[in-house]
Amino acid sequence: MELPVGGGMRRSASHTSLSESDDFELTRLLSKPRINVERQRSFDDRSLSDVSHSGGYGRGGAFDGMYSPGGGLRSLVGTPASSALHSFEPHPIVGDAWEALRRSLVFFRGQPLGTVAAVDHASEEVLNYDQVFVRDFVPSALAFLMNGEPDIVKNFLLKTLLLQGWEKKVDRFKLGEGAMPASFKVMHDAKKGVETLHADFGESAIGRVAPVDSGFWWIILLRAYTKSTGDFTLAETPECQKGMRLILSLCLSEGFDTFPTLLCADGCCMIDRRMGVYGYPIEIQALFFMALRCALQMLKHDNEGKEFVEKIATRLHALSYHMRSYFWLDFQQLNDIYRYKTEEYSHTAVNKFNVIPDSIPDWLFDFMPCQGGFFIGNVSPARMDFRWFALGNMIAIVSSLATPEQSVAIMDLIEERWEELIGEMPLKICYPAIENHEWRIVTGCDPKNTRWSYHNGGSWPVLLWLLTAACIKTGRPQIARRAIDLAERRLLKDGWPEYYDGKLGRYVGKQARKFQTWSIAGYLVAKMMLEDPSHIGMISLEDDKAMLKPVLKRSASWTN
Repeated sequence: MELPVGGGMRRSASHTSLSESDDFELTRLLSKPRINVERQRSFDDRSLSDVSHSGGYGRGGAFDGMYSPGGGLRSLVGTPASSALHSFEPHPIVGDAWEALRRSLVFFRGQPLGTVAAVDHASEEVLNYDQVFVRDFVPSALAFLMNGEPDIVKNFLLKTLLLQGWEKKVDRFKLGEGAMPASFKVMHDAKKGVETLHADFGESAIGRVAPVDSGFWWIILLRAYTKSTGDFTLAETPECQKGMRLILSLCLSEGFDTFPTLLCADGCCMIDRRMGVYGYPIEIQALFFMALRCALQMLKHDNEGKEFVEKIATRLHALSYHMRSYFWLDFQQLNDIYRYKTEEYSHTAVNKFNVIPDSIPDWLFDFMPCQGGFFIGNVSPARMDFRWFALGNMIAIVSSLATPEQSVAIMDLIEERWEELIGEMPLKICYPAIENHEWRIVTGCDPKNTRWSYHNGGSWPVLLWLLTAACIKTGRPQIARRAIDLAERRLLKDGWPEYYDGKLGRYVGKQARKFQTWSIAGYLVAKMMLEDPSHIGMISLEDDKAMLKPVLKRSASWTN
């Protein structure tokens, strides 16, 4: 997040702000009543085969068991609702965190709409940290949902849905209709007394890359809202149904691909600068998988939705097999790759991507424990990026892209390599850092992504919430508790930094913004999930039995 957004965003009729008719549509949708309904059977328990062969289901059938008991509470004077539910004594910094989170709120025409990326008054340059980023708002949204404050999340979902409908151009090229913005900003015209929204779809971003992850996060957040509140009517509106279909149409269109994974440019996700993640990055593939599963629960089986449901079911089968088979790495698989033959030409080839064993980096042989494993960063012809990327692996656990055995192996790896992946401040965004000649080639000599800094091996407190969710799902809450204890020693004292630098994450990042909103929200969500593990139901997806059959299970059988 570096550059300010200009006013060059174009939509039909040359408007750069929401029209009065758009605002009327938002008001109409906001006025719909919220309905909480008890359900007989959870959709999470249904397999893909159930969906593929069913002729459809009745109103709300996809949201069985979606209501979360904690969703109806509302905090008083900024006090977390979860504190009232449990006997846990809140940590002293929790109150400060809530105050800081509320200071980041953005209002549009009197309604809370999101949270800005950072409220760092000490920084001379605002850049685009005063905007509402789709990916950044997710932990804030979850914090408000867990605290019984869903209105801001509903407002955000509806406004970004309206922004999706804008005409999106970079120079003379028009982006796909379903693309979601990376961020937006509320503009105040004091003379006219009006407020407008300006959105960035990538035309102002580093390298002019569109955010592939924004649409996925939007679908995931829509499901989280529905599961928390029981308000399935929002997802069933024609506007939300169309929004999901537009996002999915960008991802499920047929082309020249021979893999079920999504081909992406560098800088299209949380790692929004050049870091060698072009191709098939694990973060995008895991989010893609999770968004497909969330959409499968929320899409109607009407004439327009049924085709997408069938495409999703087919893609999920192929994607889960591909990821679990070819992205997964453990001790045995590493040994197999080490012994690969090359230049195999047949349908029975073992080395299907023609990976050269000499390309395995030296650090990996010592890093890989006998028990444990992870999804590597990227797989494409003659290329394997063996780096660890935290977000992709945590999402893989939460979404059940990882099998139960693989999920356990990922947690084993974190415990075995605690110093490398957690250090003194959780959590390494990737490991290891690239440096020297490789850094010059891969990053283009990026001064912000120097070794062990920012996206190049920096430590990001926001990832605490995903680590905690993964720990709870795998029955290892003690790992999350240990990580949160580390973070609590410094986060408030250091002013809630965006990221930390150094091999152990010991130093506040050299260009890190203070009072970074998602660092604050990530901590709060992690704390609330530990206090009330049922909150994980907002984002967690259970294993699908139909996808567990064609799986390679190496870590489970490997012993010393």
